[in-house]
Amino acid sequence: MFRVLIIFFILNFYNPVFSSIKEKIISQMQLTNNLSFNFIQTIDNKNENGKCIIEYPKKIWCEYDNSNKKIIVSNGKSLVIKTRNKGSYYRYPLNKTPLVFLLDKEYLISQMNILESREIDNKYLNFTFFENNNQINVFFNKKSLNLIGWQTEDIYQNLAITFISSVKINQKIDNKIFILPTID
Repeated sequence: MFRVLIIFFILNFYNPVFSSIKEKIISQMQLTNNLSFNFIQTIDNKNENGKCIIEYPKKIWCEYDNSNKKIIVSNGKSLVIKTRNKGSYYRYPLNKTPLVFLLDKEYLISQMNILESREIDNKYLNFTFFENNNQINVFFNKKSLNLIGWQTEDIYQNLAITFISSVKINQKIDNKIFILPTID
């Protein structure tokens, strides 16, 4: 009887049904190769929206629904911000932006493994980490386990809050979108 109880407790301890929300989020992140989503970004009380695709590691493509039709692209090394109607073009080393951490799934998972999470309104889980003078807050939905947004400072030291919705995981994507745009 004692052996049966020990086996029961061991099986229940390792049973995924009883794993924590944090462990479930980490497991889902490990299985995620890419994310497609809509976003609303607030910087200095100004809202912009659009759609993005993240492919791990460190690639992102975003198109803003504003009059400039701004596009942000990272190939994993550089980040380019380009406006279509003005032809403006800005290129930054990705490692000089907080996105280098947000786009690195392995880094996020390693941080989530060592950090305590914070529950918000019994709906969300927040992880806060500090890296290279950046405070980065990452938020997940407790029910869907999906990434729902982040909060950082942009390259100009402005607070940038990004809320994401309509998240789709591991969709077929065309990798050509991660080729850095050039000046027209």
